Amino acid sequence: MADEGELKVEESGGGKKKLIIIIVIALVVLVGGGAAAYFLFIKGDNAKTADNPKQVQIAPAPAKEPALYVGMPRPFVFNVNGNNRDRLVQIKVQLMVRGSANEDLAKKNIPLIEGTLLNIFSAATVDTLSTPQGKEQLRILALNATRKALKDLTGKSVVEKVLFTGFVMQ
Repeated sequence: MADEGELKVEESGGGKKKLIIIIVIALVVLVGGGAAAYFLFIKGDNAKTADNPKQVQIAPAPAKEPALYVGMPRPFVFNVNGNNRDRLVQIKVQLMVRGSANEDLAKKNIPLIEGTLLNIFSAATVDTLSTPQGKEQLRILALNATRKALKDLTGKSVVEKVLFTGFVMQ
C-alpha cells in the first residue's frame, strides 16, 4: 500500500488560468454573436430598402387622441311591445369620443343626443332586444343616428362608439 506521506495534492495556478480563458472565450463569442445579429437583422433591412426603391416603408400610425367617455345623465327607460305583454326596458349609455374638444361638444349637446337615442330605442321590439345580435344592431343604429344628428349640427363626427353600460328588460 502507499504511504500516506507519498500522497500529495499538487496545487498550481492552472485552475485560475483556465477560468480566465473560458471567460475570455465566452465574451468573444457573445460580442461576435451580437455583431453578427446587428449586421444580419438591422443593417440587412436598411440595405434591402436602399437597393430596392420600389419597396415602400410603412410609417407608424399617427397617435390617436385619448378616448374619453361621456355618460348620459340618466338611464333611458321605455316600454316595448311584446307578443304576450309589454316590457319595460332600462338602458344606461355612455359615449366614447376622442379628445377633449369632442368631449365638450358631446356634453353641450346632451339633450339632442338623448332625444335621438330615445327615438331609436323606442322603435325597438322585444324580439330584437332579446338576442345579443339585436342588442348589437340597436347599438349600431344608435351610433349612426347620434353621429348624423351631431354632424348636422356641428359638422363633425363627434361620437366614436355608443356603449351600453347597463341593460335591463322586465
